[in-house]
Amino acid sequence: MAEQDAPKAPVPPLPLNPAEMLAEVADLGRRISAGAKLFSDVRDADVQIATTPKDLVWSQDKVSLYRYRPLAESKGLPPVLIVYGLIGRYTMADLQEDRSLVRNLLNLGLDLYVVDWGNPGRADRYVTIDDYVDDYLAECVAFVGAAAGREKINLLGICEGGVFTTCYAALYPERVNAMVLTITPIDFHADTRETRAGHGFINVWTRSLSPEDVDRLIDAQGSLPGAFMGSVFSMMTPMRTMTKYNLDLLDALDDKKKFLNFLRMEKWIADRPDHPGEAAKQWLKDLYQDNKLVQSTFVLGGRTVDLKHIACPVLNVFAQDDHIIPPATSQALKDKIGTDDYTELGLPGGHVGVFVGGKAQKLLGSGIADWLGARG
Repeated sequence: MAEQDAPKAPVPPLPLNPAEMLAEVADLGRRISAGAKLFSDVRDADVQIATTPKDLVWSQDKVSLYRYRPLAESKGLPPVLIVYGLIGRYTMADLQEDRSLVRNLLNLGLDLYVVDWGNPGRADRYVTIDDYVDDYLAECVAFVGAAAGREKINLLGICEGGVFTTCYAALYPERVNAMVLTITPIDFHADTRETRAGHGFINVWTRSLSPEDVDRLIDAQGSLPGAFMGSVFSMMTPMRTMTKYNLDLLDALDDKKKFLNFLRMEKWIADRPDHPGEAAKQWLKDLYQDNKLVQSTFVLGGRTVDLKHIACPVLNVFAQDDHIIPPATSQALKDKIGTDDYTELGLPGGHVGVFVGGKAQKLLGSGIADWLGARG
């Protein structure tokens, strides 16, 4: 007969101090009361984002080009055009005064422009990435170059916008002085070479769809709805999504600055425009599924986007803990382009933290400005 295990010692009860418990309950009540007052007092004007002064200088259809007003003496470098993607808003780069890549670059003497893609609707069902790169982006670059009296300008692409600038730099190398990419996917299958838990879910999900699934998803309402993509992003971090509106919010209720920071981020997250139908099909099928960009088989306007034609210096910025665009998907650019002037900058934080995190904020703006300054 097998020897029985010795009986385990009883677990001692948790020490409970009634006075401390009552004090914690009282403190919680105070914070909830203070939070209720904050909620009742706050107005939309208190939660403004993207407040750095700028002027509309060009527009076509729903696309607008803005020039930021200078905040410091110019360094005399070629102007920088910021290009965000269609999934989200450029306002992430100018979330609030103390968390603004835009302000940091302006304070360092750069001449900044930004393109706003507007709010695509059903009428934009057949707008393609070809249209965004060969027409809208090309027109913006031409305007910025003419305004500065320069043949070449600098591009700063963010996420999907980085894919647009990469395509533009490959198709129009004579118009680009230098290109900065931030959190930009190049090899959409590179997530398979990383084994980090929780990273690359969008890549996996997209590859699980058939091309017919993608067509049905888009054809249902002529676009890839921003609200749908918002839910996909939320499901990528389920625990974070579950605790955000209770634990995180509760922690900010008695601190007005922290509370307003929370609301500004939520305001940006909620502002997700729809992705035009045909452009979304290219994004999901040609890039995420077929991985044509890194293979230099992606075709725009009848021309192949050959990454070897990128001749300008490239600074490739990635987030070291990015679960949406895993670092390997960005770093794949290194051996694919036609220039030896290639630099990587890995920053602490996740996909959004690169722009709003305290550590990354200290490094991103100065890193970009110094790199561009050396290639003026």
